[in-house]
Amino acid sequence: MEALDASIVHAALGSMATDAARFRLTVLDHCDSTNTWLLDKTPSFDDAIEVVVCERQTGGRGRRGRSWLSAPGDSLTFSLRWRFAAGAPSLSGLSLAVGVAVAQALERMGAAGVQLKWPNDILVSVGKRGGKLGGILVETLVQDGATVVVIGIGLNVHLPPSLVKAVNESGGIEAADLVAIMPAAPSRNLLLANLLLELANALTRFSAQGFAGFAESWQRRNAYADCTVRIVNQSAATIEGRCVGVAADGALLLDTDAGLRRIVNGEVSLRL
Repeated sequence: MEALDASIVHAALGSMATDAARFRLTVLDHCDSTNTWLLDKTPSFDDAIEVVVCERQTGGRGRRGRSWLSAPGDSLTFSLRWRFAAGAPSLSGLSLAVGVAVAQALERMGAAGVQLKWPNDILVSVGKRGGKLGGILVETLVQDGATVVVIGIGLNVHLPPSLVKAVNESGGIEAADLVAIMPAAPSRNLLLANLLLELANALTRFSAQGFAGFAESWQRRNAYADCTVRIVNQSAATIEGRCVGVAADGALLLDTDAGLRRIVNGEVSLRL
């Protein structure tokens, strides 16, 4: 795989967007976590969109404290910082809107079968088998009265056998990679440029519309539509029901024996 190169990413952005200069990109050989790096970085108060991408993460993480495994040269792990202006809509459903943006960017580059799992997983379905392409981690903080989000995204571009084994042994969804669902192995620099442009457009829309403007697009890619799913929550009883879809605020809707239930947090897994 090619090395990550900020100049190539900026050139690609420049060919696709008139405001490519808004992106302030840092490329790191290694770091603990790209999300942590951006959270700790002194914020800029201009219109720049701060982005950091890293080859080797020593402490990559996902939701609920899980580790995120990645392979240098074979994965794309990056984070973006976005500042919401005062009066912006509720951030409910933001991770789902980000998932839609990622799926659209991948589809425009030729990826087939991209699906989304509530609330933050990017999956793929190929024939009778499926797997996890990537994940999203959204963290928020308040700076000078404004809400700032750091969005971390990890994608499997080409998985070496050792990483597939490690991921599958962790007990989660089986791993999948982009090379299996694209006509050719994608340039990671071009992939990053496409993702950044799609994310910037999506976050601009979200600032005006909230998740309601993304609900239909998310539902079309709902990996568990009409499936029986189980909600696992450490602090509450397990809930089972048929996955109806999502509400306008991003809540998961389940058809259960007790009626329609709204789920606003938790972990969804398909009951085999």
